[in-house]
Amino acid sequence: MFDFVMTKTQERLRDEARAFTRWVPREMILDMDAEKIQFPHGYLKEAGKRNLLGIRIPREYGGRGLGWVDNAIVAEEIGVASYSLACLWGVGADIVCDAIVNFGSEELKQEIVVPLLKGDLYAAEGLTEPRGGSDFFGTTTKAVKKGDEWVINGHKRFIVGAEGADWFLIYAVTDPGAPPHRRLSTFMVPRDAGGVETQYIYGLMGVRGGGAGRLSLKDVHVPERFALNGINGGVDVFQHMMIPERLGTAAMTIGAVRPALEIATGYTSRRKAFGRTIENFQAVGFKVADCASLLDTARALVYSTCLAVDSGQTGPGRIRRMISQSKKFTSEAAWEVVNKCMQVVGGIGYTNVYPLERILRDIRLSMIWVGTNEIMQLIIQTEWYKEYQDALSRSGVRDVEADSVNAHHIEEKVYE
Repeated sequence: MFDFVMTKTQERLRDEARAFTRWVPREMILDMDAEKIQFPHGYLKEAGKRNLLGIRIPREYGGRGLGWVDNAIVAEEIGVASYSLACLWGVGADIVCDAIVNFGSEELKQEIVVPLLKGDLYAAEGLTEPRGGSDFFGTTTKAVKKGDEWVINGHKRFIVGAEGADWFLIYAVTDPGAPPHRRLSTFMVPRDAGGVETQYIYGLMGVRGGGAGRLSLKDVHVPERFALNGINGGVDVFQHMMIPERLGTAAMTIGAVRPALEIATGYTSRRKAFGRTIENFQAVGFKVADCASLLDTARALVYSTCLAVDSGQTGPGRIRRMISQSKKFTSEAAWEVVNKCMQVVGGIGYTNVYPLERILRDIRLSMIWVGTNEIMQLIIQTEWYKEYQDALSRSGVRDVEADSVNAHHIEEKVYE
């Protein structure tokens, strides 16, 4: 980690997170991967006891009241033990709580956020549907008002923590005639509401044991006070939640792949071939060096983005671009890192003698969930072109296009 930029307080926070990660029982990690554990209630309970849930959530609700840099420091350490555990840690306490704190009533904050940050209950996010994930605003789940309540019908899938969730954050269409971005509402739905059913049915490649499942909502009645940001205000909740979803993912992905680099470094510094340790062969040592460079680059991008968000001085478009860059670059860098680490370790890395094969399976999800990397590219492209046009309209920016010998031949600059 970048300890050279941390304050003493942040170093202590990092050490708290490391101590928690060391606490995680080996058997829990192995049993989750074998799906003997479908949801690790004990893990979240312990995190709550240590006050390591809701790093950015105000202290009055049980969080730490800190910023994004602090959150990234903890998220990286949380990821070291298991990517599946990191996903659970992030979804409930970082994503759902963030939405309730920013858009929910005081009553919901006390009812959900306070006990959640103690580890007494868990909340999951219902975003992806069977008909699609990236086409979020094309959701088919509907809520219809009947009297003082809203009745929800629909299906969600790939819901992290579905098996253990006590509450679900659900997006549903409440105004079918409105434009796609203005027809959605966000509801908090308790598991014990009639008509809520979850199924643990997926044979996941990795990130197992986190209770990922399918969620069915059949004639589920919820009061209007369970709506976040009011009726038809779902777009604002969604846009806000993309920050913790994607920036949090980037930070914890660094931590989840860091052990692969450590394993590869340790192995190649001891393994001998042709009379010397294989770290001294450039075909091996250079790959390890590339991995270290990739992780440091990803970490620098994540930290910079956290600083941009914390500053409060960065425009929303630029924030969207930087977060998308962080998520895309980090997840793709992590995938390259774990593959190179497995390559230098060789055949034994393809077995379960080392956890490399589990890390590889887990990390593959990072390029898909909370917005595919293709969607990240689309956001980066869109926001970058907006920034470019904005820069052209501002004075004081050098016209670099003029810095060529024949720049004055404007008749050669043909665009149509």
